[in-house]
Order: sequence, then structure tokens, then C-alpha cells
Amino acid sequence: MSFIAIVPARAASSRLPDKPLLDIGGLPMVVRTARQAARSRAERVIVATDDARVQAAAREHGIEAVLTRGDHPTGTDRLAEVCQQLTLAPDRIVVNVQGDEPLIEPGYIDKVAAALEKDASAAIATCAAPISRQDTLFNPNAVKVVCTADRRALYFSRAPIPWARDALAGGAHVLAPGLPALHHIGLYAYRAAFLLGFPSLPVGPLETFECLEQLRALENGHAITVQQVDALPAPGVDTPEDLAHIRALFANRL
Repeated sequence: MSFIAIVPARAASSRLPDKPLLDIGGLPMVVRTARQAARSRAERVIVATDDARVQAAAREHGIEAVLTRGDHPTGTDRLAEVCQQLTLAPDRIVVNVQGDEPLIEPGYIDKVAAALEKDASAAIATCAAPISRQDTLFNPNAVKVVCTADRRALYFSRAPIPWARDALAGGAHVLAPGLPALHHIGLYAYRAAFLLGFPSLPVGPLETFECLEQLRALENGHAITVQQVDALPAPGVDTPEDLAHIRALFANRL
């Protein structure tokens, strides 16, 4: 299996300014994330950023980093520019490792790359874990995915899907026994050819309303294969509370 990992790291964040540079146990967050990615089977790990400070921080710690434009609407668009900069072969597999995941599981990176390699007709591979808590099912920040019998994604949503009609009658908020509910994990593998074409795909109403960029692929007829894993990885960093939690975890480790 041959693939590269790209870590998109945008400096602007309304809740956590300069997020990639925030200290996690003595290292910038983007460096922690890239080091986790380097523990996978990726042949190459590259940080893709719109900020020269982030590029410098990565390079200071021996991590390859490239500068991209600052106007990309999504991390996937940023990856497309990197594929163009590096003139990657069309069939080259690229894994998108989000820059705010300093505890991303390296084995999951390998799993999504392998899933795409095995499925020549899929444009994207991603992963998901079973939902075991009712609060997760009804949490709009936890993205759900429903799949076909052969693990192709049918739909992604912030809503509680699949909807257990009888169990939820009368407004109940419960997790129906045996419900095949899956929590989507935001880790993706693509082929370079698909990434290069992604920015030109039209944004449809599903992506617009759900604010989920993977729906752009589904709305335009591209298949997504879903690798099921046993458990969610450690949480990423989106809020000050997340940052405090991750810092405490690293403080305990160190």
C-alpha cells in the first residue's frame, strides 16, 4: 500500500485564533498531528497551510510543509492545490488528516488508505464507528452516516439517522436496540485525480444545508466507501474546552 498524508492547517479560527500553533505538551498542535500521521504507513507527511508561521513551525521540527492560497473554502480544496503543486500521479492515494487532531489514531489512517486502494470504483474512503449513546445520536455536532450493505455511503447528516420510527414515536429521544447508527469520523482518503476535480464540482443544496463537504461528492454521483472501526478516535480540538482537555491528556502522558 502506497499513500501520502496531507495535514491541512488553516491559521484563522474564530474560537481558537492561530489554532495550529497552539502549544500541546511543548509542541505546536500541527506538529503533534503530523507526528501522529508519521506513525502511519504513509510514505510522506506534508502540512498544507496558508500561514508562513505554521509552515516555519512545521519545518523547524523536520516536517515537510507547503504554502497554499488563503481563500480555500474547505480543507479538501486546499488538498487539491497541494496535489497540483506536487504534480501527483492521478492514481496517487492521499489521506486528509485534519490539523486539529493531535491524537489521531495512525491505524485509522492506514485503514482508510487501504479501503480506497481495494475499491477502484470509489472516489473517497472514510470511516465510522457504531453509536452507543443516545446523546450522540441526537447531537448535531456528531455527524452520522448510513450505508448500503456493501458499506457505500448513502447519506451523511447532522440529524439522527437512521430514524427509528416506532422507538421515537411521541418525541422520545432513545437509541433503539440494534439500530445501525454510525458516527462518522472525519478522516478521508482520495485519489489525486478526484481531488484535482473536487473544486470544480457544483455545491448542491444538501451540502449547503448540512454544511458537510463530503455531500458534494455524493450529490455529484461519486461513491464513498466507509470503513467501520470499533471505536471513535480521541477528540479533536474545536473549542477552548477541547484544548484544555487535550493539554491535560498530554500533561499526564509526559
